[in-house]
Amino acid sequence: MKRRNLIITIILLSVILAGLLAVAVTLPEPSPDPTLQTGPTGTAGTSQPPQTPPTDPAPSTQPTPSTQPTEPSSQPTEPTEPPVVKESTATIGATGDILLHEKVLRSAYDPDTKSFDFRYIFEHFGHYASRVDYAVANLEVTLSHKPGTGLNGYNGYPCFNAPDEIVDALKDAGFDMLLTANNHSYDSGHKGLLRTPQVIRDKGLASIGTHLTEEESRYQIVEVNGIRIGMINYTYNTDLDSDGSIALNGISLSVADSALVNSFSYWALDKFYAQLQTQLDAMKAEGAEATVLYIHWGDEYNTTPNSRQKTMAQELCNMGIDVIVGNHAHVPQPVELLTNENDETQKTLCLYSTGNAVSNISRDSTNRPVNTEDGMLFTFTFAKYSDGIVVLECADVLPTWVWRHDEEDEIRMYTILTMDDTVSDWKTHLGITDTLEQECRDSYQRTMDIVGAGLSDANAWFAEQQAETEALIGVK
Repeated sequence: MKRRNLIITIILLSVILAGLLAVAVTLPEPSPDPTLQTGPTGTAGTSQPPQTPPTDPAPSTQPTPSTQPTEPSSQPTEPTEPPVVKESTATIGATGDILLHEKVLRSAYDPDTKSFDFRYIFEHFGHYASRVDYAVANLEVTLSHKPGTGLNGYNGYPCFNAPDEIVDALKDAGFDMLLTANNHSYDSGHKGLLRTPQVIRDKGLASIGTHLTEEESRYQIVEVNGIRIGMINYTYNTDLDSDGSIALNGISLSVADSALVNSFSYWALDKFYAQLQTQLDAMKAEGAEATVLYIHWGDEYNTTPNSRQKTMAQELCNMGIDVIVGNHAHVPQPVELLTNENDETQKTLCLYSTGNAVSNISRDSTNRPVNTEDGMLFTFTFAKYSDGIVVLECADVLPTWVWRHDEEDEIRMYTILTMDDTVSDWKTHLGITDTLEQECRDSYQRTMDIVGAGLSDANAWFAEQQAETEALIGVK
């Protein structure tokens, strides 16, 4: 019995244990995490992600299976700014004085047709002027047309009056703008003062310096490859009366005509600075992103600027002008990089004189012991970035030399020869003799001795500043 009862007891215990195990297997899943959103009935919203991320649990010592899905982040992705890039560059070229002395006029004259053709002068030069984005020349003559008079209707020194065809030749050579404010602007009186800029514009070129009306803008803003550059041209005057009238080249202008010339007096520079500041402010208000001043100043036949020029240049730098291009000296003068005395991060590139582009002025051991046949195409390049910043990127000089040569009919000819240092064989490139090639190399060296050091210093600073600027704005 006891044994039977023991067996029965064992059987009953086995049945009970099996039942308990079955119950344990069919128990429901644990309740959902209370941090999950609930639906309207109070059941877990299985398709809704948490609105507030749960607090991170304490670090587990157990490895997380690599197949465990990662819950997508609920944080919005912030938009990324596009990288800043250099969008464009604009290279401006400037050359010196276009002075048409009587022999230069005669060289371009055809007595059969009683017409002029100056294009031969720029045969080589035009190749380079047309390659820059915007080319400027100082037209130091007036255009007071005298129809039917032939060669006798025009004048050289001291009162220049040239035929309109010089504008055609400059346009054909690739120039875009002519400067008309200089000490010869009134050489043919009121008619020449008004007619000169009118002819230039009628032929499709821009002009600055002298104006058709007093109300006309004193400057121009030219857009070159998307960069807006404000340009203005001034000349010194030889006399300034209390009524505002001036004199140019010893010729007195009326009050009305004086108002048509951008001019300054060395004895009233504060008035000049105030007037120029007004123009600069207006340029910037109209969207100018860079500024260039072309100025007729200094001493003739001197390869160094005088102290007054240097004082003026510093004041012009303090006003924030980016580039100063000078002429009138008839010879090259140095390049200098000036620092704004009010903001040392701002600098001004200044070339005191470009020299002559073409003239009949020659070296004279007594009166002109300098090489007046030397000149240049002075170039400077602005760069613009996609965030709107505009910087001066670099500057360069292409030295030129006026080859004055007599033809068989005793007519003297004038050809501007270009000394391109990227060309090794100037003799073949220019089609000249060994003797002329040496003349060119001598001229090149003279010009580079004057401008080379300042140009090198300026370019070193431009490169350093541009690298710093690009790093700061994140240029890619």
